[in-house]
Amino acid sequence: MKKQKLEGINFFQKYLTLWVALCMALGVLIGKFIPAFPIFFNQFEVAKVSIPVAILIWVMIYPMMMKVDFQSIKNVRKNPQGLYVTWITNWIIKPFTMFGIAAFFFFVVFRSFMSAELAQQYLAGAILLGAAPCTAMVFVWSTLTKGNPAYTVVQVATNDLIILVAFVPIVKFLLGVSNVSVPWDTLIYSVILFVVIPLSAGILTRFVVVKRKGLDYFESKFLPKFDNLTIFGLLLTLILLFSFQGDTILNNPFHILLIAIPLTIQTFLIFFIAYFGSKALKLPHDIAAPAGMIGASNFFELSVAVAIALFGTTSPAVLATVVGVLTEVPVMLILVKISNSTTHWFEPKSSSVVSSTILSDQPNEA
Repeated sequence: MKKQKLEGINFFQKYLTLWVALCMALGVLIGKFIPAFPIFFNQFEVAKVSIPVAILIWVMIYPMMMKVDFQSIKNVRKNPQGLYVTWITNWIIKPFTMFGIAAFFFFVVFRSFMSAELAQQYLAGAILLGAAPCTAMVFVWSTLTKGNPAYTVVQVATNDLIILVAFVPIVKFLLGVSNVSVPWDTLIYSVILFVVIPLSAGILTRFVVVKRKGLDYFESKFLPKFDNLTIFGLLLTLILLFSFQGDTILNNPFHILLIAIPLTIQTFLIFFIAYFGSKALKLPHDIAAPAGMIGASNFFELSVAVAIALFGTTSPAVLATVVGVLTEVPVMLILVKISNSTTHWFEPKSSSVVSSTILSDQPNEA
C-alpha cells in the first residue's frame, strides 16, 4: 500500500527536504569559508536581478510550464464547482490568511526572538509565498491522491493565467499594509521575467513538439527528459542562495524553525479550507484532493525569484521563501496521507454532481 501511495513521486522528490537541507548547509559553508564564491556570482546583476539565479530559476520553471495543457481551458465551463473552490481558496483566502498568520507569529508570538525590522522582512517573504499557489508539484500530489488528472490540468492552467493578473496587485497591497514599499515596475518586471517568459516558452515548446511528433511522444518520451532538471536547478539555486545568506543564517539559526511554524500552520489551514469546501459542495474525492493540494503548496520558485528582485540575494525575505521549500514536501506528504485515509468522507463519483466524464477528452498529464 505504501508503494502505491508513493508511485507518483520520484527519488529526488521523495527526499527533497533532505536535499534542501544538505544544500542549505553546503551553501552556508561555502559562504563562510569560500567567500569569494558568492562575491563572484553576486557581481552578475542587472536591475537588482541576479543573472545566475535567474537562469537557474528558468531551468526550474520551464519544464513545469510544458506540462500544462492550456487548450483544456476551453472546457472550463463544464462542471466548474471544483474550479470555484480552487480560485476562491487560492486568490481570495490564501494570501490574506498567510499575511495574518505570519504577522501574528512574527510580531506577537516571536517578538522576543527577532527585531521588528527582521520580522518585517520575514513577513514580506511569507506574503510572496502566500500569493503564489502551486503550479507544478500539484501534479505529483494529485497523482499520489489518485486525483482526476484531466481536472487537475484545468485547475493548474487557470491558476497560471490568474497569476498573471492577480499576483502583482495582491503582493503590492499586502506589502503596503506591512509598511514595505516596493515599486510597481519591479513587481511587473518580475512576473514578466519569471512567469510570462517561461510560460510562453513552455506553451511554444509543447505546441511545436506535439505538432511534429504527436501527444504520445511528447508525454512518454519528451517530458521525461526534463524530470530531474527542475530538482537539479532548485538544488543549485539553493546552494547559491545560501552562500549569499550565510551570515544571516549563522547569526539567526533558530529563525529557520520560527519561520517554518507559521508556514506549516498556513499549509494545513488552506488544505482543509479547500478540502472541506469541496466536501460541502459534494464534489468527489478525486476533485477535492487536488483542490486542497494546489492551494496548500506554493509556487516557491516564483516567490524566491521575486524576493530576490525586490530585496536582493542577502535579504531575510529570501530566506523566508526558501524555508517554504524546506517545509513543503514533508508537510504535503502528511496531507497526502490524510487525504488518502479520508476518501470515505466523499460521495462516490457515480452519485456526485461532478460527472465522471468531465474533460475526458483531455490527456492524462499528472
